[in-house]
Amino acid sequence: MLLYYVDLFGTAVFALSGVLVAARKQMDFVGVVVLAAAVAIGGGTLRDLILGVDTVFWVADNVYLYVTFFAAVIGVIFLKIFDHLDRRLLLPVCDAIGVAVFLGIGLTKSLAYGTSDLVAIILGTVTAVGGGMLRDLLAREIPFVLKKEIYATACVIGGVVMVSALHLGLSDTLSLLLGMGVTLAIRLISIFYSLRLPEFRL
Repeated sequence: MLLYYVDLFGTAVFALSGVLVAARKQMDFVGVVVLAAAVAIGGGTLRDLILGVDTVFWVADNVYLYVTFFAAVIGVIFLKIFDHLDRRLLLPVCDAIGVAVFLGIGLTKSLAYGTSDLVAIILGTVTAVGGGMLRDLLAREIPFVLKKEIYATACVIGGVVMVSALHLGLSDTLSLLLGMGVTLAIRLISIFYSLRLPEFRL
């Protein structure tokens, strides 16, 4: 149940990041909901399709859809009330929290389906960054993962830490928290200290 509620929390936070992008693009409420849903369930949908899950998670459990919708509504109300807030850091921070949570959820589900550690780390990363890529593409922006941001790299490192913790005999819960914590810490440090990956130039 802990994993389930953590997953719903990540869904809500990611949906809020979609609201922030929609607000920046001055979209109507339909656009807000579309971007919120894209980022909240997009990565997990791609993961389930790759794993060959019989029923994609949000089809089997509609609570994810309700959480996404209500998070979008609350996000719109919040931004209307506190329209004076500086949103330049709000989006990256919300996105960082969602990425960390979904990395752990995606990796855990992949291992539960019998994948290797390597595939689990890859699918955990896909879960974490896939929805954000879809959100940014719909908003006609370059996705974070394709910029110089330390984004997917943070997920991979967090995934390696989580898998290593499991092999060292730590509990599933502690390993999950370690993986998510490392991912979040790396992402937040890169945001607040403006750390970037080196550019590739010809």
